[in-house]
Amino acid sequence: MKALSFFRTIQARLIVIYVLLILIAMQLIGVYFVSSMKNSLTDNFTKDLKARAEMLSILTADKFGSETGTADEESAVESLRGMVNNLYINGAEIQVLDASGKIITTSIPSQNDYVGQRNTQTVVSRALQGISDNEEYIIADDNVRKKVVAKPVISGDKVVGAIYIAADMKDLYATMSRINSVFLSGLLLALALTAVLGVILAHTITHPIKEMTKHATAVAEGRFNRKVPVFGNDEIGQLSQAFNYMTDRLREALLQNEEEKEKLSSILANMSDGVVATDESGAVILMNTRAALMLGAEGPLPAGASLGGLLGLEPEQSVSVTQGVPQSAMLHLSPMVGEDPNIVRVTFTPIHRREGGRIAGTIAVLQDVTEQENLEESRREFVANVSHELRTPLTTIKSYAEALDDGALEDPQLAVRFVGVIRNETERMIRLVTDLLHLSRLDSKESSLRIQQTDITEMLEDVADRFSFQIRQKRIHISTRVRKDVATAWLDRDQIDQVLGNLVSNALKYTPEGGTIQLEAHKSEDGMLAVSVRDSGIGIPKKDIERIFERFYRVDKARSRNMGGTGLGLSIAREIVKAHGGSISLQSELNEGSLVTFTLPLMKQRGSGA
Repeated sequence: MKALSFFRTIQARLIVIYVLLILIAMQLIGVYFVSSMKNSLTDNFTKDLKARAEMLSILTADKFGSETGTADEESAVESLRGMVNNLYINGAEIQVLDASGKIITTSIPSQNDYVGQRNTQTVVSRALQGISDNEEYIIADDNVRKKVVAKPVISGDKVVGAIYIAADMKDLYATMSRINSVFLSGLLLALALTAVLGVILAHTITHPIKEMTKHATAVAEGRFNRKVPVFGNDEIGQLSQAFNYMTDRLREALLQNEEEKEKLSSILANMSDGVVATDESGAVILMNTRAALMLGAEGPLPAGASLGGLLGLEPEQSVSVTQGVPQSAMLHLSPMVGEDPNIVRVTFTPIHRREGGRIAGTIAVLQDVTEQENLEESRREFVANVSHELRTPLTTIKSYAEALDDGALEDPQLAVRFVGVIRNETERMIRLVTDLLHLSRLDSKESSLRIQQTDITEMLEDVADRFSFQIRQKRIHISTRVRKDVATAWLDRDQIDQVLGNLVSNALKYTPEGGTIQLEAHKSEDGMLAVSVRDSGIGIPKKDIERIFERFYRVDKARSRNMGGTGLGLSIAREIVKAHGGSISLQSELNEGSLVTFTLPLMKQRGSGA
């Protein structure tokens, strides 16, 4: 398996391709070289045989020409035999033929038996016909390949014989075999060197690639501190430099992405609005802390939790949200079991993919508008209360004015009583408008405080003296007590007198005859002036205590209106105390009386007017 995996590598492929290229090139060169060498040796061998045959033909022609008619036949044959033997050709048979094709002499003694016999080969016949270019290849009885050359012997203009040479080509082929052996050895040596050079060359190419592969793996694992070594300025070196540059840019991009994710996470975590994100199937994938608090989701959500189930949406609405229809809804969500539900405005916004415009998910933004709705409800209730408070005396005034106009004015007693009612209702309207204007100035910060050092004992006694007539009428016992540690304090005497007046007035209204009212001032645990008004009146139900400081709020509306109250006294008291930097609270039990306590700074605060 390792061998197979090696041959699948680029290094092995480069080596194999390189060796095959060299092998093919050497084979092509070898074929051409061997073929050319063989042709060259054969041509030279043939030319040599032809040259020797030509030379022997000339010499034989001279012998035939000089011996004819003068010397005997034996002498001529001996002379020709001597010439043939002197013209030695290794592994070759030389025959001298007469004009009829008979063998006169031969260079091989073992072939003397053929002397006198005719040589009937084609080359001999052509030579005896006067054709000089006669050659062919033959294979002897011993399977030896031979080259045959025949030349005519011409004396004067007449063919008087022929020269026949059959040369053995064994030495030529032995030479070719040695050449082939040398070439094959050279080929094997060249292939070995080529393989070594191929390994070196492949290593120089694949080593940087392996390094880049390791670096790419390290980058994929998040390790960006490694650098690919640059081995040169060639293409691979440029690739290594580009890879290092890409790694740096990728690291910067990831760092920037992480920073953006941290920013986004911080923004989501600190948003005053809740954010819930879903995927394309509607499953919740992200929810910030504010959304978890608003929804009362403790711990991680179960896998596949849907947005519709989390918010309690209707099935049709859940489908439209999943389909990417932008919409908003007002929901009542209870963060904890048993608590009053909060009013939450949920805005659904689809997330579109860049390609194709498909819906990739939905972002739901949850805004707690409970306080806004409560303020809006308070505003509507305030407008309704003001309208009602004004309408009642106006209606009364109109009715009595019409009655006077219709003839009641002529009855002195009835007219006086009607005029008295109109005066009382007018004064009630004036008090209501005055209180509203006072609240308006307190809300808009237009009523500046005139802070001065005030004697607390004197202030409480003045308030008690102011209501002495009403106190004597209802036979109520009132007492004041000021501890020594709060003899004086820095405050707006007129404003605090109004607070105390409102509190004592309420205590007188709702305390039956023979009851008690206690005014007390002491230093609280946090070092502030604490002033309390305690009565033994009818008290306030627990369900009304939280709303008692709201404007126009009355526990018993009919009775309060009959007593001349506007429902703004405690509201004005709270705003004045808050303007001084203090707080006010009320404790009460039904039929057991009430205790109202407000706190004020003892020392003069910075920025306060003198």
